[in-house]
Amino acid sequence: MERIRIGAGVGFYGDSFLPALEIIRQGAADFVCFEDLAELTLAILQKDRSRNPQSGYTKDLLPMLEAGLPDALRNHIRIIANAGGLNPQAAGQAVRGLAKKLGLALKVAVVSGDNILDRLPSFLPFSHMETGESLPEQVRERALFANVYLGAWPIVQALQQGADVVITGRVADPSLFLAPLVYGFGWDWDDWDRLALGTVVGHLLECSSQVTGGNHGGHWDAVAGLDQIGFPIADVTQDDQVIITKLPHSGGKISADTVREQLLYEIHDPTAYITPDVVVNVSGAHLEDLGNDRVKVSGIKGGERPARYKALLGYEDGYMGQGMLGYSWPDALKKAQATEKIMRNQMARLNLPVEEIRAEYLGYNSLHGPLASAQCQDDLNEVYLRLAVRTPDRRAAEQISRLMVPLALGGPPTASGLIGVDRVRGLTGLWPSLVERHAVDQLVTVSVEEVTS
Repeated sequence: MERIRIGAGVGFYGDSFLPALEIIRQGAADFVCFEDLAELTLAILQKDRSRNPQSGYTKDLLPMLEAGLPDALRNHIRIIANAGGLNPQAAGQAVRGLAKKLGLALKVAVVSGDNILDRLPSFLPFSHMETGESLPEQVRERALFANVYLGAWPIVQALQQGADVVITGRVADPSLFLAPLVYGFGWDWDDWDRLALGTVVGHLLECSSQVTGGNHGGHWDAVAGLDQIGFPIADVTQDDQVIITKLPHSGGKISADTVREQLLYEIHDPTAYITPDVVVNVSGAHLEDLGNDRVKVSGIKGGERPARYKALLGYEDGYMGQGMLGYSWPDALKKAQATEKIMRNQMARLNLPVEEIRAEYLGYNSLHGPLASAQCQDDLNEVYLRLAVRTPDRRAAEQISRLMVPLALGGPPTASGLIGVDRVRGLTGLWPSLVERHAVDQLVTVSVEEVTS
């Protein structure tokens, strides 16, 4: 292939897929990649799977494919999605069932092997990647899932086998987008600069509208059309020219500023952005604004891929109980602070087995935290106290909102807006680690099944 166009699908589980459907309908891409997963997403999908073993994949997968798959096949667009989550096999089966229902002929590939929970003993001590602590036995006993962040190579294998739809579990975000470039251009797996360039393409597209002016930190109020914002498209040529653009007449904008902002997003070290496929150096990146929502990206360098994959273990970590109570001016913050003190005293008096308490004041510091300015404390129109606890005892978690209810009359004045009564939920703790890639790669499988109309 001399030119490959890749469209962004979604940037997270729950994102709108309507802009991606428009890319598909207009035939404006060769591949569209749906990046659904985050650490939080895995915890959500685990709760789904605990209720139904046949779930564990994202609920937006089938509605998205039902709306877009006929046009994708008509326009020869191949779809890649890590929406398989914790159960890619069930997701693949559901996609095949949908294709039969729609009367479509296609090949569906499923990438498995990122799940290492059943094989966890062979990966011990599974040391914490930040602290170096070995995985405690009490955490291991409460493990719910353990998944490795795979790279692009199994997706490339699926595309080589003719897959029209590729469903994966936990594949690293940019690797979804790198795979079509490796496949289409025939890049070598040790061509580090090209792999780095392709990874940057994925990094720019993985958060969907965040590169087309959404969530923009500079002159956000000048970004037009947020009500119909478009998703980005990467136009990549065989001679390594990369242009980030979007559909004409879609909302949002693409400029050097929006691309720069996303380029540095979640990168701790611009000289060494570590992915499963390559270590990327964006410190010499050059962004050329070509106008008309087109930005050329160059100057990307790469180094040898790491010897280990990142892995993530999720485990049961007790329960959260919470309550919210609002107060109005005057002294809104002071009233909320007094309520926090009352709540803490009552929990101590009842000897509730609380392991952690978090108090936030919505309207003052729930977003700014310790950076909230003290100068505005006396002028706040309203403040809501959100008090949440973590406890191993569900009954203790249930007590939090119940303790708060009587304060509507028995606490500071102007209490109103009681929210979150009896809202208790199980918590999932996360344990990140690094595992040897060769031990994981031998577990990875790519299965491709054909559905006939």
